[in-house]
Amino acid sequence: MENTAPEGYTSVAPWVVTDDTGALLDFVAAAFGGEELARVPVEDGTIGHGEIRVGDTVVLAFDRRPDWPVMPSLLRVYVPDADAAVDAAVAHGGRIVTEVRDSAWGDRGGRVRDPFGNIWWVMSRQEEVTPEQAWERMSEPKYVEAMRVAQETLDVELSGRETGIASRPVGPRN
Repeated sequence: MENTAPEGYTSVAPWVVTDDTGALLDFVAAAFGGEELARVPVEDGTIGHGEIRVGDTVVLAFDRRPDWPVMPSLLRVYVPDADAAVDAAVAHGGRIVTEVRDSAWGDRGGRVRDPFGNIWWVMSRQEEVTPEQAWERMSEPKYVEAMRVAQETLDVELSGRETGIASRPVGPRN
């Protein structure tokens, strides 16, 4: 499929609606090496439009109106070093949801909740793994445990329960 987006933009772009878009842009720049592209204040003092490039993706954002619902986003970001990026996110007000671990798919990553309620999957590619290799690895205790922890910690974070629910993968769809 041809990319019909303007140069420098991907075909799909996430929008993040927050109570402090300026601080969100600062957080993304500090934690994930984002490059701010736009910050457009409007008459009422809010940010009507913001853009920040992280890698090859532009994340768009604007301030939430008081009568709008809170809408935290779930975002995945690939960075050169997941451990360092998670540490930077925590140093800038984020909170760890899932500790950094290796996955069967060749990624290393964890999750942080930013100060605005968004959850970021912070990933770094460690090795290329075929789908067949990934499914083989899913029987190894290290990767079974990583998947269990990933599911349970996200469930705790989103549900508010004290213990999370996890379910073991059963194999690829055919």
